[in-house]
Amino acid sequence: MHNGAVVNRSADVAHMALTAVGVDQPGIVAALTGALEELGCNLEDSTMSILRGHFAVLLVIEVPAGVGAEAVESALASVATALDLVVSVRPMRDVHPDPDRGPADPARSGEVYAFSIHGADHPGIVHRAARVLAEAGGNVLDLSTRLVGSSDRPVYVLHLTVGFPPGSDAGAAADAVRDALAELGVQSHAHPVEIDVL
Repeated sequence: MHNGAVVNRSADVAHMALTAVGVDQPGIVAALTGALEELGCNLEDSTMSILRGHFAVLLVIEVPAGVGAEAVESALASVATALDLVVSVRPMRDVHPDPDRGPADPARSGEVYAFSIHGADHPGIVHRAARVLAEAGGNVLDLSTRLVGSSDRPVYVLHLTVGFPPGSDAGAAADAVRDALAELGVQSHAHPVEIDVL
């Protein structure tokens, strides 16, 4: 969200996570990004969805030197009030893919698998898949769920993108997820994803 301006990416900038939730209506994205642009913020990463008629967004923003989370929330206060949004902003610490400073990013150094899971809706589908993946060292990079079908026969659809660190057996993990969900009558299909397409 540079708007053609040259941005100085010095050590003086900070990153913050911004979440906003509210009943969906036209203009939410335009209002949020407009207020952020006026404050001099740059939008770096984002994910947004409509969940049961509610708008939900998570933004990673780069803020100018000296601008804190309270200042960002204050700049968004009128937007939040006008659109009846719950807005929250918090600072983020930088995470470096350096062995001396933290774990490597499996999406860059290991294997990545895409999972497509569907079946009759049951409590615990996401937990069961996530538990098996965590036990195998898998890191969930992206997750989305939807209920489709008719109201009397809803079908639960879950999509996962999962990163596995070097040395882990992603194929065995995919088989374990399939077996765990089969007990619920839910099907799971998985395949490796080329990292360059993420």
